[in-house]
Amino acid sequence: MNMLSCVLNREITVPLYEQLYDYIKTEIIEGRLEFQTKLPSKRKLAQHLHISGNTVETAYEQLAAEGYLEVKPRKGYYVMDLEDLEYAGVKSDILPIHELKKSYDYHFHPSQIDTEHFPFAQWRKNAKNAMDVANQELLLLGDAQGEYSLRREIATYLYHARGVICEPEQIVVGAGIEILLQQLVLLFERNSVYGVEDPGYHLFQKIIRSYGNPAFPLEVDEDGIKVESIEKNKIDVVYVTPSHHFPYGSVLSINRRTKLLNWASSSKHRFIIEDDYDSEFRYTGKSIPSLQSMDQFEKVIYLGSFSKSLIPSLRISYMVLPKSLMNQYKEKFSFYHSTVSRIDQQILTDFMIQGDFEKHLNKMRKLYRRKLDSVLTLLKPYQDKISIIGERSGLHIVLVVNNGMDETTLIDQAAKESIKIYPMSAYSIEKKIDALPEIILGFAGIPEAKLEDAIQLLIHAWGFSG
Repeated sequence: MNMLSCVLNREITVPLYEQLYDYIKTEIIEGRLEFQTKLPSKRKLAQHLHISGNTVETAYEQLAAEGYLEVKPRKGYYVMDLEDLEYAGVKSDILPIHELKKSYDYHFHPSQIDTEHFPFAQWRKNAKNAMDVANQELLLLGDAQGEYSLRREIATYLYHARGVICEPEQIVVGAGIEILLQQLVLLFERNSVYGVEDPGYHLFQKIIRSYGNPAFPLEVDEDGIKVESIEKNKIDVVYVTPSHHFPYGSVLSINRRTKLLNWASSSKHRFIIEDDYDSEFRYTGKSIPSLQSMDQFEKVIYLGSFSKSLIPSLRISYMVLPKSLMNQYKEKFSFYHSTVSRIDQQILTDFMIQGDFEKHLNKMRKLYRRKLDSVLTLLKPYQDKISIIGERSGLHIVLVVNNGMDETTLIDQAAKESIKIYPMSAYSIEKKIDALPEIILGFAGIPEAKLEDAIQLLIHAWGFSG
């Protein structure tokens, strides 16, 4: 194709790669860049726009990560079909649930939960109690860090369940992990360099780059993140999911945990953001201790959420800041009000105090284990063609499919059976070349009675008999 006529403004604070990214994305959405259009090479476009090749590469890779572009080995970047964009995204919750089209009978999205078994009666009772004239103060603005009573319950829960050692004064409650991550970016040094797991939760990478900071993808293997890649890229802040990596489910080994903590302790500007993703749902062995529980130098910021343990729409997450950062946090965010409704916080506090949260977790852990066992049993006859990764914990597994189909074909064939599935490439910055396609299969949101039918349809769609 001809060169892109993109006008970049060097006088504004928006990074050049982001301006280029926005331009190409708009061209695709509005139909001016049609399906299968080949984009200019990174070198030629860089010369045409008088920018660096890295700037073009960053924009292209972000578009590919979100599914707007397809990378064809040794050929270049091509525009994806708009119909395929509905499964593209950038994080562990890559597609919001409200974007999942109802035209499919089954959605294997990894962010879904089982909604049938939510404790409606207990929650309704606590909501009624909270909305009482005796609780008039809940109608006013509360503590900026969140209700102290809720933070106290969270601190107690984290100590017993995850080994996290903290005081309620160190906890900040926020309306979703995204809000807390943005606060952290503003809390760190302005020129901080970040590292994120790849594949992984790439919303954080997008947040980082929106503030103009560099974010490097860090390779992950069966022992978790590779610490040597952190040192090589001169990174200041690392974002990790050490107890249950998303999406592979690997656990950061004790050796690498020690190395990571030693790396962070060697400079006052270095920190580790520990996202304890899906920590409540481990099905074999003991619970994996948090990285924060090993931290002796106040270098780990712990993130948690009630999205999977209760409901995503509750929008209550939290972070535990090291004491060394608390004064700095209060100085920078003294004008902030809490982003979570005091009424919702009170309902959750009562839910935890009464022991209902623990009961609900125990019930859901058994339910999700049954669902997982059902999926594994149904897939077992095809283990010579379908390998499974991450079956020890969490609400999803990864399928490595070796039936001759590529990633796009697997998705298309599933769609013909009214099944929506999600590819690993949508969660990856650096694409694997000539590797077997990997599908992330979230099983939690499909009703237990319908799970067998869904798996059988998927197996049939992929051409397996039996």
